Amino acid sequence: MRDQHVGSPAPPRQDGGRAVERPPTGAEYLEGLRDGREVWIYGERVADVTAHPAFRNSARTLARLYDALHDPALRGVLTVDSDAGGTVTHPFFRAPRGTADLRAARDAIAVWQRMTYGWMGRTPDYKASFMATLGADPGFYGPFAANAAAWYARAQNRVLFLSHALVDPPVSRHAASGAGAGLRVRVVAETADGIVVSGAKGVATGAALTQYAFVSHTGPRPDDPAHAVSFVAPLDTPGLKVVSRAGYELRDGRSDSPFDHPLSSRFDENDALLVFDRAVVPWPNVLIHRDVERAGAFAHGSGFLPRFLFHSAVRMSVKLDFLCGLLLKAVRSNGSDVHPGVQSGVGEALAWRHTVHALVTAMTERSEPWARGRVHPPLAPCLAYRVLAPTAYRTVRQLIQRLVAGPLIGTVSHPSDFRAPGLGPFLDVYLRGADGGGAEERAKLMKLVWDGVGSEFASRHELYESLHAANPEVTRFETFRFAERTGLRDELCGFVDRCLSEYDAEGWTVPYLRDGDG
Repeated sequence: MRDQHVGSPAPPRQDGGRAVERPPTGAEYLEGLRDGREVWIYGERVADVTAHPAFRNSARTLARLYDALHDPALRGVLTVDSDAGGTVTHPFFRAPRGTADLRAARDAIAVWQRMTYGWMGRTPDYKASFMATLGADPGFYGPFAANAAAWYARAQNRVLFLSHALVDPPVSRHAASGAGAGLRVRVVAETADGIVVSGAKGVATGAALTQYAFVSHTGPRPDDPAHAVSFVAPLDTPGLKVVSRAGYELRDGRSDSPFDHPLSSRFDENDALLVFDRAVVPWPNVLIHRDVERAGAFAHGSGFLPRFLFHSAVRMSVKLDFLCGLLLKAVRSNGSDVHPGVQSGVGEALAWRHTVHALVTAMTERSEPWARGRVHPPLAPCLAYRVLAPTAYRTVRQLIQRLVAGPLIGTVSHPSDFRAPGLGPFLDVYLRGADGGGAEERAKLMKLVWDGVGSEFASRHELYESLHAANPEVTRFETFRFAERTGLRDELCGFVDRCLSEYDAEGWTVPYLRDGDG
């Protein structure tokens, strides 16, 4: 069958003889991935990521998101007018000027997430968390402010798909200070054309299917100015290698049917290590260069933090909708939904779902002033989400495993079992659902649940949800520092001091209360 996404790119709209930038179609997105990029998996350099069985279904899922941008039925929800000279864009790519813009961004993020059931965390709009900051506050980048403004317009008008790599390769904590410096991305030379970089960065989730990689520093200011660098690199940059982990899509898609692995065979965002070997980054793609102060301030000073947590929270709200739906359908199919213990467990899962939805509302409706007349989500509920989300996800996953229980593994090996003459009739009797559903229908549901909470794909998702917003110590420490920095600590302590001031060892100190002998 001819691939529905492969075809000649549609011409851009003309405006007075000038081509006006617009988002790509799904076909154009896929064609753009065939650029000679150096992607490695299982010892093989991938010739075409859109055709390789480790990437092809995920690529087509992403192409479907781009096609949705051109769906007239979604105009005004999934797209709004560009404010940077293009036609239309995804709302989250525009730097918001008020609460109405945050609402539009929330709704558009949710539309794309519902198309992937919440299982793709690094869809193109994820990196809009960062790219829109370049339009709100290009001055943060000092001498490269013009580059920031240009990338804001380019990303918005084309709805660019970027991965990011912020984490240095691990180095022994027992090693001397500076050990492993040669492993990290660093500037090794400067030319008239740009900077020359070498070293590695991770974890570039979904990098093989993106158009560009954003590379930066996160954490305390770097000691060596050579490491104080932020830039954007096309995936086909000579000297850039994308080293992929094992592909769940490849392994789980080997069956002739998606029946056994309906999630991992199409939503696998392959995590990667980016290795730069004297790669040239043109000057227009540089945002920070040998500036240790700006590099150290990137996470909190650029505006990226509240925006990426906003995107994460909207995505998580959709994902928890799906997981709670799985749980409700599974316990009903098992017939266990009549038991109070099961009902209370489902109620706990729903309470976590409600919590995340409430945090999304708080992030959306209480916008805070930012830069140049723009706003961003309030940091307090963003930080609360950052602390609570890993617990919410882990708890809901464990509840599903415990409440659905044995039927998750007490099922068929493959849908062909139902076609076997000597077996199928028995399965129809003994594996049917308590809710009246047939055996094959119930097995299909249980395998979907298993792929979401029991498979290796599911374990990777729990790890991702636990750590993608930073490790638990950092998320809590930074929430504490926020209370110090904003005066919240003094406000809360003052509240307690007022109570303490109302009495002492001799009695009440306020006139409206009386001591025991009064």
